[in-house]
Amino acid sequence: MSTTGSLTSSLHQQARILLIDDEPANLKLLERILRHEGYTNLVSVQDPRLVVLTYKQEPTDLILLDINMPYLNGYEVMEQLFDLHDPLMPPIVVLTAQSGRDFLMKALQAGARDFIGKPFDRFELLARVRNMLDAQLSLRMTHHQKEVLEELVRQRTHEVVTSRLEVVRRLGRAAEYRDNETGQHVLRMSHSCALLAGQIGFSREQCEIILHASPMHDIGKIGISDTILLKPGRLTPEERTIMETHVLIGADILDGAETELLEVARTIALTHHEKWDGSGYPNKLQGEAIPLEGRICAIADVFDALTSERPYKKAWPVEEAVANLQENAGSHFDPALVEAFMAILPKILDINERFKDSI
Repeated sequence: MSTTGSLTSSLHQQARILLIDDEPANLKLLERILRHEGYTNLVSVQDPRLVVLTYKQEPTDLILLDINMPYLNGYEVMEQLFDLHDPLMPPIVVLTAQSGRDFLMKALQAGARDFIGKPFDRFELLARVRNMLDAQLSLRMTHHQKEVLEELVRQRTHEVVTSRLEVVRRLGRAAEYRDNETGQHVLRMSHSCALLAGQIGFSREQCEIILHASPMHDIGKIGISDTILLKPGRLTPEERTIMETHVLIGADILDGAETELLEVARTIALTHHEKWDGSGYPNKLQGEAIPLEGRICAIADVFDALTSERPYKKAWPVEEAVANLQENAGSHFDPALVEAFMAILPKILDINERFKDSI
């Protein structure tokens, strides 16, 4: 083994080198020189029409390419290879007996990284092969490290998102334990919100956000005393005023969030009791001044409350609940949203059936 050969690393020896030349004698000479140097993964192609097919079989680290060939010349082969848009496209070294400047410039402009003159000088050939492989193997290693890091980031991001959603769900459940409503109500209401949002054109990502944000619409009820929150009878005007502060408490709990999810949750908590005609609370917002998420939640929340049984009331028939929404379209509810809700009513009822309360 030569001095150069003794320096050939295991990675270099295993590198896949594609040899493309229509002359069998040239291919045999290239193979003999490279194998003597320790390169073992050599693939020879005599017909240029088979280059792309051969290239696709497994990752290639270097291409030695003749220019003057029948059927397809070297320029056309390079064009086919570059059309594959391989992010790890290996360097192409042109093999040529021509030494004219215009010819060599054309090869470099076509995408070749270097050239080797014929007849081959063994030491020049081995030096150029090694240099090209050094660059390509470094690129492949960097690309692999990037993929590993990206996968690690994806995993960590998934863990963070999952943990955040778990905290959000538990915040929603905290309000349930203080109220007469059930966890199934929150599931029905949140899925209905997402469905209605999709019906009016929200993106998939926006629907996901409202799905996970809407369960916190009544989080502020954890700040209301049991004597008022759990009172079986009608509230006095004073008690009603205190009860209405749950939207402010909820907004305060969720205030200062740096994520879109919690920002939307705060908006919903604060505005889901506003009414289209301005008679709602806490700020008596009117019409489109009410954030869209709050208007969506108002319809889903009221519809589920009407059609659900509670210790203090019977469930309304669906027909009566629908009539209530339609009667209050333009006063309590955004009329356009009520119309959209009616269009997806069968799907809403499917949600109600899927998450119905246990008897």
